[in-house]
Amino acid sequence: MKKFFRIICAVLALMMIATCVVSCGSGSKSKYLGVMLSTNVMSLDCNLATDGDSFEVIADCIDGLTQMDAEGAAIPAIAESWTVSDDGLTWTFKIRDAKWSNGDAVTANDFVFAWRLAVQTNEEYGYMFDTSVGCVKNADAILYEGADPATLGVTAVDEKTLKVELEVPVSFFDSLMYFPTFYPLNEKFYTSLEAGTYGTSAATFLSNGAFILEDYTPGAASFTLKKNPDYWDAARVSLAGIKYQVVGSSDNALTAFKGNTLDLVSVSGAQVPAAQKDAALSSKIKVTGAGYMWYLTFSQTSKNANGGELANKNLRLAFTNAIDREALVENYVMDGSIPTYTCVPPQFAASALTGEDFSGDQTKFQDVCSFNVAKAQEYLAAAKKELGKDTFTYTMIYGNNEGDEVAKVAQAIKEQIEANLPGVTVNLQAMSKAERLDKMQNDNYDVALTRWGPDYADPMTYLGMWITDNANNYGFWSNTEYDQLIKDCVTGAYVTDYAKRWEALYKAETIAMNEAVIAPLYTKAQANLISDKLTGVEFHPVALNRVFKNAKLG
Repeated sequence: MKKFFRIICAVLALMMIATCVVSCGSGSKSKYLGVMLSTNVMSLDCNLATDGDSFEVIADCIDGLTQMDAEGAAIPAIAESWTVSDDGLTWTFKIRDAKWSNGDAVTANDFVFAWRLAVQTNEEYGYMFDTSVGCVKNADAILYEGADPATLGVTAVDEKTLKVELEVPVSFFDSLMYFPTFYPLNEKFYTSLEAGTYGTSAATFLSNGAFILEDYTPGAASFTLKKNPDYWDAARVSLAGIKYQVVGSSDNALTAFKGNTLDLVSVSGAQVPAAQKDAALSSKIKVTGAGYMWYLTFSQTSKNANGGELANKNLRLAFTNAIDREALVENYVMDGSIPTYTCVPPQFAASALTGEDFSGDQTKFQDVCSFNVAKAQEYLAAAKKELGKDTFTYTMIYGNNEGDEVAKVAQAIKEQIEANLPGVTVNLQAMSKAERLDKMQNDNYDVALTRWGPDYADPMTYLGMWITDNANNYGFWSNTEYDQLIKDCVTGAYVTDYAKRWEALYKAETIAMNEAVIAPLYTKAQANLISDKLTGVEFHPVALNRVFKNAKLG
């Protein structure tokens, strides 16, 4: 009996070891991929999500009408094909045979329901439907005038045919369709849930994409996705699943990677030189464009900044010319990020006519945005005279869970401004990213260190933010000439004249830079450590920074 007991124990031990091999670490035989997230997922509701990490996880699990290929072009997803009318105003999408993870068929109505809900609730990304971006018919009236959501220009002709009507032609409309704000929702499932609970657990979330949410709670430090066996393109997906781990510290990320518990992590630039000298790590480093720009935004209302002092243009110009961006990226970020002196960052928006990068010339606004202490002090002197005071004190907020370098950059900016602008004091206030966003959205701050990633490959993804009353216009700045130029580009004179539109966008950017609406800082790169066993991860600077559908873990 004792011998039999020992045999049983040995068998159980072997089973436990086998289970660990199947489910743990990158050194395992499993095809579960261990991936680092730098912050907690904020929402899995495509109508509420506003951050890159949330968008990534949603896109793991849900397909929109289109998806991105390796170069970022729009290719079929739930729409197996589409046609565009001669006038560019009507897009007709044919819906393929696909299923939700509860077995329901994906239909055209799933898009109608989701889009109507998006414009009705008018959350932060509702603007993607309006005439600054998607130009879906009647979206403006619904979003801003309370019109009936049923009048939105989206119709389920039948279960397999979706018709979308636009106010004006949008040449990149198919690329918008891979952005999560335009994803479908299963109406019957969504409305069966208690209000506000969709996407708060695996049981309250449906997938039609490559992966299914296996376990999840809001704010979870780790959660797991598993391959969706009923995915319409399941043969393409090699991974058994993805194990996400939120890692706020670059040191912890490096430890996890070295210990083979994560296969893909991002590390701070400060760790890159040491990793390059480490024989075990040097071949695993890959620097990719992270796609977003860090900048300072200034509240220009009387609620903040000592009664709205930062509405003074000269004061904002003093700030932007007192910052040494080269020092920021070389001494604190150190991951290949690019000093940036334009409202639209470089390396993501190229002219369809010439191929020229919209912001390839980073010297074009050097008269108003450069590191020039003498000029910064001239602007400050003018501001002091106009405001009738010699000293200024402001609080700058920043996220304490957005990467190791962010606190260092905030401290460096404080030191540069205080050293180069006599009489100006900057107090720092660290907080979570969620709290930072809340303060910015509710105009409860002076200066904020923030970032924006391009949602689509066009300058408008940045320039559209500073239209009067746009939800992302965190400085609450307003300029009628700027508004008109943007309007002309999206609904007016320049919609069908690409060259004139490009020129008008440049004029709009010139106004924003001359007014120092923001102080651009740097365009972010990402230093990744990638397991030798991992291939096929697609990195993009636009919309979705990482896509895992083609990933393989050998």
